[in-house]
Amino acid sequence: MQKTILTALLIASLVAFNSCKKETPTEPITTTPVDATVQVDTVAAKKAIEAEKETLSKPYNEQEDAQAKLNELIAKAKLEGKNVFVQAGGNWCIWCLRFNDFVQKNSELKSVVDANYLYYHLNYSTKNKNKVVFAKYAPDAKGLGYPFFFVINSEGVVINIFGSGDLESGKSYDAQKVKQMFLDNAPKK
Repeated sequence: MQKTILTALLIASLVAFNSCKKETPTEPITTTPVDATVQVDTVAAKKAIEAEKETLSKPYNEQEDAQAKLNELIAKAKLEGKNVFVQAGGNWCIWCLRFNDFVQKNSELKSVVDANYLYYHLNYSTKNKNKVVFAKYAPDAKGLGYPFFFVINSEGVVINIFGSGDLESGKSYDAQKVKQMFLDNAPKK
């Protein structure tokens, strides 16, 4: 009896073992080759961005004491009846540099900005993340991407925080949307 049970267990084990063997595919496994032109295009795009960055001004100052500068601008804004427009980003960010260039070279936008704001570029970089300033003025700005903006009134209170994505148009910005954003956040006179 024991011999029969052991034999049955041995046969059951062999059947179970054989059924667990991995199947070998009958057709060879093929892989899709990576398109080399995609890699070249990515490299070319990065080079084009770096070349474009070289042509744009670098308004962000990594060494600046951002809180001291904002305190100065808020005091000046109070005297002049303006708001402080803060563009958060860095000289590493092509969209940040493009926005600055776009505003500075568009006379209509520059006129609206100069009449209503003191403009500040708040640096964020590996050398200076300005964590305390970002935590104080824009704690809810996570996920907006760069650049993002916030407006501080003459009392030092943040009245709006918003991203730049909705203002983009192609590789630049939409002048009408940017103008409206500046007008919507201007001090009420």
